[in-house]
Amino acid sequence: MAGVSVRRVEDITEALWGTRVSPGTISELNKKVYVHIDAWRNRPLKSRYPYVYLDGIYLKRNWGGEYENVSILIAMAVNEEGYREVIGASEGMKEDKASWLAFLQSLKERGLSGVQLFIGDKCLGLLEAINEVYPTARYQRCTVHFYRNVFTVTPRSKIKEVAAMLKAIHAQENKAAARQKAQSVIQKLREMKLKEAAEKIEKGIEETLTYMEFPYAHWSKLRSNNVLERLNREVRRRTRVVGTFPDGNSALMLVCARLRHVASKDWGTKRYMCMSHLDEMYDSQITAG
Repeated sequence: MAGVSVRRVEDITEALWGTRVSPGTISELNKKVYVHIDAWRNRPLKSRYPYVYLDGIYLKRNWGGEYENVSILIAMAVNEEGYREVIGASEGMKEDKASWLAFLQSLKERGLSGVQLFIGDKCLGLLEAINEVYPTARYQRCTVHFYRNVFTVTPRSKIKEVAAMLKAIHAQENKAAARQKAQSVIQKLREMKLKEAAEKIEKGIEETLTYMEFPYAHWSKLRSNNVLERLNREVRRRTRVVGTFPDGNSALMLVCARLRHVASKDWGTKRYMCMSHLDEMYDSQITAG
C-alpha cells in the first residue's frame, strides 16, 4: 500500500527470509487492508464543510486485456474548525457529468453539508453536477488552470506578458475592480492581435472571481485548488512505481491508502484557515441587511 509493486515485495521477502511471498498471499493481505480503507473512505461526514476542493487523477488500468485510463475523483474540504480533511475518493471512468454527479451524491448521502463554495478546474460536467446536487453552493474555477488554458492560445513569446495581465486582474481589491481590470486586459489583448486569448478571458473570467465574495483572509487559499494538486503529486509519486493497475479498485485503494496516510500527518492536524473570518462576514451581512 506504500506504492511498492508485487514483484518488488517478492524480491524484498526473498532477500530478508530466503523465500518469496507469492502474489496470491500478497493479494489476500491486501484484501484485508482494503476493508479498513473502504471503511475510512465511506465514513459518515459529521462536521460542516464550508469549502470543498475537487479534482481528478488519471491512472492506467487493465480493461479486458487492454490498457485504459481510469480517473480517481478526490474531494478535500476545510471543516468549520478550519482543518483540512480528505472527505472522499471514488473511481470514475472519466471526469464527466455522470461521474461527478455520482460522486457528489455519494458525498451528500454520507452527510456532506454546509458547503458554501466548491473549488476546482472546469472539468466536463462538474459545474452542472454541482448545481444539481448543491444548488445553493457557489463555484470557483481554479485560477491556475484558467491561466494555463489561456496560455494554450498564446504565443510563447507573449506568455510572460499575458501572465502579468492575468495576475493583475486577480490582484484587485474587490470584484468590481477585477471586472473592470479584466475588460481593459481583454481590450489590450485584442490590440495585440491575441483574439483567442481575449475570448477565453471574456468567457471564463467571471468563474474565477467567485472567491472575492468570501473573506479577504481566505482569498489566497480559495482562488485555486493548488492545495489538492500538491496532495495529488504525493499520490502520483507512490502510484508511479506500479505502472498499470490490474483493475480500477486496486488503483482506488492505493490512492486512498496514500490519502489516508498523508491526512493523518501534519497536513491534517494543522489548522489551515481561521474560520472566524467567515462567521464575521455573515454577521456583518445580517446586520447590514
